[in-house]
Amino acid sequence: MSLEQLPEQLYQQFASVGQALSNDTRLRILNLLCQTERSVDDLADKLGQSVANTSAHLKVLKQARLVEGRKEGRRVFYGLAGEPALRLWLALRDMGMQSLPEVREAMRTHASEEALLPDLVGEELLDKVRRGEVFLVDLRPSEEFEAGRIPHARSVPSAELEKRLNELPKDREVVAYCRGPYCVAAIKSVQRLRDAGFDAHRMREGIAEWKAAGLPVEMNG
Repeated sequence: MSLEQLPEQLYQQFASVGQALSNDTRLRILNLLCQTERSVDDLADKLGQSVANTSAHLKVLKQARLVEGRKEGRRVFYGLAGEPALRLWLALRDMGMQSLPEVREAMRTHASEEALLPDLVGEELLDKVRRGEVFLVDLRPSEEFEAGRIPHARSVPSAELEKRLNELPKDREVVAYCRGPYCVAAIKSVQRLRDAGFDAHRMREGIAEWKAAGLPVEMNG
Protein backbone atom coordinates (compact mmCIF):
# COMPACT_ATOMS: atom_id res chain seq x y z
CA MET A 1 0.00 0.00 0.00
CA SER A 2 1.41 3.36 -1.02
CA LEU A 3 1.17 6.53 1.05
CA GLU A 4 -1.41 7.87 -1.41
CA GLN A 5 -3.63 4.86 -0.71
CA LEU A 6 -3.47 5.32 3.06
CA PRO A 7 -6.56 7.60 3.44
CA GLU A 8 -8.75 5.20 1.45
CA GLN A 9 -7.64 2.29 3.62
CA LEU A 10 -8.27 4.22 6.83
CA TYR A 11 -11.73 5.41 5.78
CA GLN A 12 -12.70 1.84 4.96
CA GLN A 13 -11.76 0.81 8.47
CA PHE A 14 -13.63 3.75 10.00
CA ALA A 15 -16.68 2.80 7.92
CA SER A 16 -16.68 -0.68 9.46
CA VAL A 17 -17.22 0.94 12.86
CA GLY A 18 -20.10 2.98 11.47
CA GLN A 19 -21.65 -0.14 9.96
CA ALA A 20 -21.43 -1.92 13.32
CA LEU A 21 -23.33 0.98 14.91
CA SER A 22 -26.06 1.01 12.25
CA ASN A 23 -28.30 -1.57 13.91
CA ASP A 24 -30.56 -0.90 16.90
CA THR A 25 -30.01 -4.35 18.43
CA ARG A 26 -26.25 -3.84 18.39
CA LEU A 27 -26.72 -0.48 20.12
CA ARG A 28 -28.81 -2.18 22.80
CA ILE A 29 -25.97 -4.69 23.26
CA LEU A 30 -23.47 -1.88 23.76
CA ASN A 31 -25.73 -0.25 26.33
CA LEU A 32 -26.05 -3.51 28.27
CA LEU A 33 -22.30 -4.11 28.16
CA CYS A 34 -21.71 -0.65 29.63
CA GLN A 35 -23.06 -2.10 32.89
CA THR A 36 -21.20 -5.41 33.09
CA GLU A 37 -19.84 -8.16 30.87
CA ARG A 38 -22.34 -10.81 29.80
CA SER A 39 -22.51 -14.22 28.17
CA VAL A 40 -24.23 -14.72 24.82
CA ASP A 41 -27.10 -16.57 26.54
CA ASP A 42 -27.61 -13.73 29.01
CA LEU A 43 -27.61 -11.09 26.28
CA ALA A 44 -30.02 -13.12 24.16
CA ASP A 45 -32.40 -13.44 27.10
CA LYS A 46 -32.34 -9.71 27.86
CA LEU A 47 -32.78 -8.80 24.20
CA GLY A 48 -35.55 -11.33 23.65
CA GLN A 49 -33.66 -12.78 20.67
CA SER A 50 -32.19 -16.14 19.73
CA VAL A 51 -28.65 -17.05 20.75
CA ALA A 52 -27.72 -17.42 17.07
CA ASN A 53 -28.94 -13.94 16.20
CA THR A 54 -27.23 -12.40 19.24
CA SER A 55 -23.98 -14.18 18.36
CA ALA A 56 -24.12 -12.76 14.84
CA HIS A 57 -24.49 -9.22 16.20
CA LEU A 58 -21.61 -9.77 18.63
CA LYS A 59 -19.43 -10.95 15.75
CA VAL A 60 -20.01 -7.67 13.90
CA LEU A 61 -19.24 -5.64 17.03
CA LYS A 62 -16.11 -7.67 17.71
CA GLN A 63 -14.85 -7.22 14.14
CA ALA A 64 -15.26 -3.45 14.61
CA ARG A 65 -13.25 -3.70 17.86
CA LEU A 66 -16.18 -2.40 19.90
CA VAL A 67 -16.50 -5.48 22.11
CA GLU A 68 -14.12 -8.20 23.21
CA GLY A 69 -14.65 -11.66 24.65
CA ARG A 70 -12.95 -13.78 27.30
CA LYS A 71 -13.38 -17.50 27.89
CA GLU A 72 -14.35 -18.90 31.26
CA GLY A 73 -14.56 -22.65 31.00
CA ARG A 74 -16.83 -23.38 28.05
CA ARG A 75 -18.55 -20.01 28.15
CA VAL A 76 -17.52 -16.73 26.52
CA PHE A 77 -18.23 -13.44 28.28
CA TYR A 78 -18.34 -10.20 26.30
CA GLY A 79 -17.58 -6.67 27.43
CA LEU A 80 -16.86 -3.30 25.88
CA ALA A 81 -13.43 -3.04 24.27
CA GLY A 82 -12.15 -0.36 26.61
CA GLU A 83 -12.86 3.32 27.21
CA PRO A 84 -12.87 4.37 23.51
CA ALA A 85 -15.85 2.08 22.87
CA LEU A 86 -17.63 3.47 25.93
CA ARG A 87 -17.06 7.07 24.85
CA LEU A 88 -18.16 6.34 21.28
CA TRP A 89 -21.47 4.86 22.44
CA LEU A 90 -22.13 7.79 24.80
CA ALA A 91 -21.26 10.33 22.08
CA LEU A 92 -23.61 8.64 19.61
CA ARG A 93 -26.43 8.50 22.14
CA ASP A 94 -25.98 12.12 23.24
CA MET A 95 -25.84 13.34 19.66
CA GLY A 96 -29.19 11.64 19.06
CA MET A 97 -30.67 13.49 22.02
CA GLN A 98 -29.31 16.83 20.89
CA SER A 99 -29.95 16.53 17.16
CA LEU A 100 -33.12 14.46 16.73
CA PRO A 101 -36.39 16.24 17.57
CA GLU A 102 -38.17 12.87 17.78
CA VAL A 103 -35.88 11.77 20.62
CA ARG A 104 -36.37 14.99 22.57
CA GLU A 105 -40.14 14.87 22.12
CA ALA A 106 -40.29 11.24 23.27
CA MET A 107 -38.37 12.11 26.43
CA ARG A 108 -40.58 15.14 27.13
CA THR A 109 -43.67 12.97 26.74
CA HIS A 110 -42.60 10.05 28.90
CA ALA A 111 -39.99 11.37 31.37
CA SER A 112 -40.93 14.09 33.85
CA GLU A 113 -38.35 16.89 33.88
CA GLU A 114 -39.50 17.72 37.40
CA ALA A 115 -38.23 14.34 38.60
CA LEU A 116 -34.75 14.90 37.16
CA LEU A 117 -32.01 15.70 39.62
CA PRO A 118 -30.80 19.30 39.30
CA ASP A 119 -27.18 19.78 38.32
CA LEU A 120 -25.66 17.84 41.18
CA VAL A 121 -23.10 15.29 40.07
CA GLY A 122 -19.69 13.90 40.86
CA GLU A 123 -17.98 14.80 44.10
CA GLU A 124 -20.70 17.26 45.07
CA LEU A 125 -23.24 14.44 45.05
CA LEU A 126 -20.90 12.11 46.94
CA ASP A 127 -20.33 14.78 49.61
CA LYS A 128 -24.08 15.04 50.19
CA VAL A 129 -24.38 11.25 50.40
CA ARG A 130 -21.52 11.05 52.91
CA ARG A 131 -23.10 13.81 55.04
CA GLY A 132 -26.40 11.93 55.10
CA GLU A 133 -28.29 14.60 53.14
CA VAL A 134 -28.94 12.28 50.18
CA PHE A 135 -29.80 8.57 50.08
CA LEU A 136 -28.38 7.13 46.84
CA VAL A 137 -30.18 4.18 45.22
CA ASP A 138 -28.95 1.93 42.39
CA LEU A 139 -31.99 0.54 40.55
CA ARG A 140 -30.11 -1.90 38.29
CA PRO A 141 -30.15 -5.69 38.70
CA SER A 142 -27.84 -6.93 41.44
CA GLU A 143 -25.22 -8.39 39.05
CA GLU A 144 -24.74 -4.95 37.48
CA PHE A 145 -24.52 -3.32 40.92
CA GLU A 146 -21.82 -5.79 41.97
CA ALA A 147 -19.82 -5.22 38.78
CA GLY A 148 -19.47 -1.49 39.41
CA ARG A 149 -21.47 1.20 41.20
CA ILE A 150 -21.33 4.79 42.42
CA PRO A 151 -19.75 4.82 45.90
CA HIS A 152 -22.17 4.62 48.87
CA ALA A 153 -25.11 3.57 46.67
CA ARG A 154 -27.68 1.12 48.05
CA SER A 155 -28.84 -1.66 45.76
CA VAL A 156 -32.63 -1.67 45.35
CA PRO A 157 -33.37 -3.27 41.96
CA SER A 158 -36.38 -1.70 40.28
CA ALA A 159 -38.10 -5.11 40.17
CA GLU A 160 -37.95 -5.22 44.00
CA LEU A 161 -38.80 -1.58 44.69
CA GLU A 162 -42.44 -2.05 45.65
CA LYS A 163 -41.70 -4.54 48.44
CA ARG A 164 -38.69 -2.57 49.70
CA LEU A 165 -40.17 0.91 49.99
CA ASN A 166 -39.93 0.69 53.79
CA GLU A 167 -36.12 0.51 53.51
CA LEU A 168 -35.95 4.03 52.07
CA PRO A 169 -35.94 7.19 54.20
CA LYS A 170 -38.61 9.88 53.96
CA ASP A 171 -36.60 12.40 55.99
CA ARG A 172 -34.05 13.10 53.24
CA GLU A 173 -33.78 13.27 49.48
CA VAL A 174 -33.66 9.95 47.62
CA VAL A 175 -31.58 10.05 44.43
CA ALA A 176 -31.84 7.07 42.09
CA TYR A 177 -29.93 6.03 39.00
CA CYS A 178 -30.12 3.14 36.57
CA ARG A 179 -28.69 2.65 33.05
CA GLY A 180 -28.64 6.27 31.94
CA PRO A 181 -31.01 8.97 30.73
CA TYR A 182 -33.31 6.71 28.69
CA CYS A 183 -33.78 3.96 31.27
CA VAL A 184 -37.49 3.15 31.58
CA ALA A 185 -36.93 1.44 34.96
CA ALA A 186 -35.52 4.66 36.42
CA ILE A 187 -38.33 6.82 35.04
CA LYS A 188 -41.05 4.51 36.38
CA SER A 189 -39.34 3.83 39.72
CA VAL A 190 -38.73 7.47 40.60
CA GLN A 191 -42.31 8.34 39.72
CA ARG A 192 -43.47 5.52 42.01
CA LEU A 193 -41.32 6.92 44.81
CA ARG A 194 -42.72 10.41 44.32
CA ASP A 195 -46.27 9.05 44.31
CA ALA A 196 -45.48 7.29 47.62
CA GLY A 197 -44.44 10.57 49.21
CA PHE A 198 -40.66 10.38 48.87
CA ASP A 199 -38.57 13.42 47.93
CA ALA A 200 -37.12 11.47 45.01
CA HIS A 201 -35.16 12.52 41.95
CA ARG A 202 -33.67 10.65 39.03
CA MET A 203 -30.06 11.07 37.99
CA ARG A 204 -29.68 11.69 34.27
CA GLU A 205 -26.36 9.84 34.36
CA GLY A 206 -25.71 6.16 34.97
CA ILE A 207 -22.56 4.20 35.70
CA ALA A 208 -21.33 4.52 32.08
CA GLU A 209 -21.37 8.33 32.25
CA TRP A 210 -19.86 8.19 35.73
CA LYS A 211 -16.93 6.08 34.47
CA ALA A 212 -16.42 8.26 31.39
CA ALA A 213 -16.08 11.30 33.67
CA GLY A 214 -13.25 9.56 35.53
CA LEU A 215 -15.21 9.42 38.80
CA PRO A 216 -14.61 6.68 41.40
CA VAL A 217 -16.43 3.36 41.08
CA GLU A 218 -16.91 0.68 43.74
CA MET A 219 -17.12 -3.01 42.87
CA ASN A 220 -17.20 -6.34 44.62
CA GLY A 221 -13.92 -8.15 45.00
